[in-house]
Amino acid sequence: MTTRGCLFLGGRWQAPRDGGTREVENPATELVIARVAEGGPRDVDAAVHAARRAFPSWSGLEVTDRVAVLERWYDELLAVHDELVATTVAEVGAPVVIAREAHVELGLAVLRGYLDASKDVAWEEQVGSSVVLREAAGVAACITPWNYPFYQVLAKLGGALVAGCTVVLKPAELTPLSAYLLAEAADRAGLPAGVLNLVPGAGSVVGEAMVTHPDVDVVSFTGSTGVGARITALAAPTVKRVCLELGGKSASVVLDDADLVAAVTGTVQAAMLNSGQTCSAWSRLLVPASRLAAATELAATAAAGLVLGDPLDERTWLGPLVSAAQRATVAGFVDRAVAAGARVVAGGSARPAPVGHFHAATVLAGVAPDAEVVREEVFGPVLTVQGFDTDDEAVALANATAYGLHGGVWSADPARALGIARRLRTGQVDVNGAAFNPSAPFGGYGRSGNGRELGRHGIEEFLETKSVQR
Repeated sequence: MTTRGCLFLGGRWQAPRDGGTREVENPATELVIARVAEGGPRDVDAAVHAARRAFPSWSGLEVTDRVAVLERWYDELLAVHDELVATTVAEVGAPVVIAREAHVELGLAVLRGYLDASKDVAWEEQVGSSVVLREAAGVAACITPWNYPFYQVLAKLGGALVAGCTVVLKPAELTPLSAYLLAEAADRAGLPAGVLNLVPGAGSVVGEAMVTHPDVDVVSFTGSTGVGARITALAAPTVKRVCLELGGKSASVVLDDADLVAAVTGTVQAAMLNSGQTCSAWSRLLVPASRLAAATELAATAAAGLVLGDPLDERTWLGPLVSAAQRATVAGFVDRAVAAGARVVAGGSARPAPVGHFHAATVLAGVAPDAEVVREEVFGPVLTVQGFDTDDEAVALANATAYGLHGGVWSADPARALGIARRLRTGQVDVNGAAFNPSAPFGGYGRSGNGRELGRHGIEEFLETKSVQR
């Protein structure tokens, strides 16, 4: 069993001042694989003060000099690629193929995107008689979720550090191990003391201490909408900038001229990626009513074909959910949907394995437009199928949610697909299964949050704007 008994504060590994330890479980085996330090309010205070002390020198560097240090960090992370993959499999339960591609390599691509985008930021520009300067906002508190622990940390730290901010990082309680590898790599790369500080711990203790600390200037949080709302309220008295990437209930809209097999298969895979524990998952499949029966059958076949099992097996596509509590939550959504009249055409809430927090890839048909499973984020491998008669109705169904994070449109006519994409109230739309772009802005509308991550836009979230008239 791994023991990580220290926090990373001011460039040194230190024992917690007023915290304790927490066990980390492998969700596929239900065995404890690590014991990790948990910080407390005094640790947060020490981390924030270390970040404040480091801020003038780090933010005062030329951006090219900051990027040179971060390039070394990137190289150090590349050197531990295999360890990062193994750690992700162990703490998340992600199948090794998903861990490699969607967690680690995508996370590295995000950091690469930030480094390259540093050249695209208008750090200084002339506007009439004014020089407009973009400067680091200050100390950033970054609070990340358990579903993509490596990727999510880099989605925040990459932008913050390129911008010139110094950071206090709190990784998710369930998946803190990859954050240790990130901090160790930063230390080896020569990141100056205090620029990155790591304080694992409970959100109600460490997270709230970070959000309310008077010397924190920016809070960047990814997680549930409920917690995001609480963070906003806690940050309000000190008028901090708060950047939120929250939940989603995204729709994949299949138009009547689309390749139905490609559209349905692609939607099922997107819905079930990372066992459905993806905020941007396409959890609602919308198809023409005339093709509803065929689409439902295709979805059921595609879901049943996803290999569920040992995350270390290269053939596995569906791993466990992250915890027993998460599995119970997802199964509860399915059971209530069935009680309300939904029809299970694939999967269901029954346990597919005696050990591990596994949940079968599930497809539900016959759901009402206002059903709980249609309106609320399940955060598990559950897809609903609904029919529509017109393009206008498809758009209305897609937008009939308080969320607005992601979506898909499928059509043989690119112009028609783009027209529908323009009408969707969501932060991202993929046309015909287009690949994710780790340098394009990522974020949501409505209850999916505010602000944007990735690329130039992600750097700008951590910048202030100053006008100098002369």
